[in-house]
Amino acid sequence: MPVSFAAQSVLVPLALTLLSGTPAPEPATPTVTSATPVAEVTAMHPDTLDASSRPRARELGIEIGIFQPGALNAITDVPGVRVGQTTLQDGDRVNTGITAILPHGGDLFRDRVPAAIHVGNGFGKLIGITQVRELGELETPILLTCTLCVWQAADAMVDWMLAGEGMDNVGSINPVVGETNDAGLNDIRSRPITPDAVVSALAGASTGPVMEGSVGAGTGTRAFGWKGGIGTASRILPVDLGGYHVGVLVQSNFGGILSVDGAPVGRELGQYSFRGSVERDEVRAPTTPDAPGSTPATEDERWLDQEDGAGSIMIVIATDAPLSDRNLERLAARAMMGLARTGSFAGNGSGDYVIAFSTAAEVRRDGSRELPMVADLPNARTSALFQAVVESTEEAILNSLFKATTVEGMGRRAEALPLDETIEVLERYGVIPKP
Repeated sequence: MPVSFAAQSVLVPLALTLLSGTPAPEPATPTVTSATPVAEVTAMHPDTLDASSRPRARELGIEIGIFQPGALNAITDVPGVRVGQTTLQDGDRVNTGITAILPHGGDLFRDRVPAAIHVGNGFGKLIGITQVRELGELETPILLTCTLCVWQAADAMVDWMLAGEGMDNVGSINPVVGETNDAGLNDIRSRPITPDAVVSALAGASTGPVMEGSVGAGTGTRAFGWKGGIGTASRILPVDLGGYHVGVLVQSNFGGILSVDGAPVGRELGQYSFRGSVERDEVRAPTTPDAPGSTPATEDERWLDQEDGAGSIMIVIATDAPLSDRNLERLAARAMMGLARTGSFAGNGSGDYVIAFSTAAEVRRDGSRELPMVADLPNARTSALFQAVVESTEEAILNSLFKATTVEGMGRRAEALPLDETIEVLERYGVIPKP
């Protein structure tokens, strides 16, 4: 199976073959200090752009919230956080992958970070959740993948960790693996994730720019009826609010009615959950229930619009603020507000999970039985962090859409968000200025 190694570095394991047959190019450093002129973007025929050329939300002039992004506007702006990705694509059948998030570059098993998990809607297969909730800590990286591949991914990560230095006598590991269901574009029943794919993402993780869109665990995902994928964003608090970093990474694969900074893009472009039912009611006379237009939606129509909001989203939050696991759970809960701002209603079949952790050295847990001296940011100083995570979540989701490219698989085609039409809607609603 062809494998695209899409980690943050360009290191390519010799055992793997890239889709292109050549090493992936170094991703360009995102520009966050100034927006790309809209006229320049539209002149490039954006709906045919590849992922490296499609703009991020901020590059179009969309500025979410009030706080400033980090230098990369990515989860890797939080010091020490690493991200690696492996993309698996094979003809029309396989479109999936692995995205790995490492809280720091040291021994994660012995230098554990406090963590918490918030469940917005529990229709999912998140491995490791009970021990994280019980102990309030992570002892492994976080992996994201497809629904039926969580067990292979967990097994491969456990093997990778057990092979590490000083792990000879370890008899218990709690792997944390999240998922969304990419069965529409991926032969999920073939369970294509391999140990090599997992190890490549873990070993190749780096602190640099994060590749977004149709890569890694986002290769076969969709959001709001368009192609979704991996997205990320970050915020830095003002100095008098602590100067802390907050970073978010998402795997978007859910339905709803897309809203971009308040502009009703989904409704304006005619693609949103329940569209078929709404439009059939609009053409159906109240006294003639069997009138033309009352035919139920086909399976493909329901898939296209993600009719009931099904799909799921994984949200990973990192911060260097010294938070306890209790306040990390409070932080994780606020991510649902950022999700809602984009137009999600957390449908019945959508597994919506948020994992939050702190990288602060003064809250690390080394497994010692000695009484530790642990910092704990007071409750009264958490509100700015809550605002930062809402902003970062919203922008990360938008970036997952703007950066995603069209993907075909399983006889279906998931179109990238049409940039020309979206830009027109954003200009009309005053989200971005007209050129």
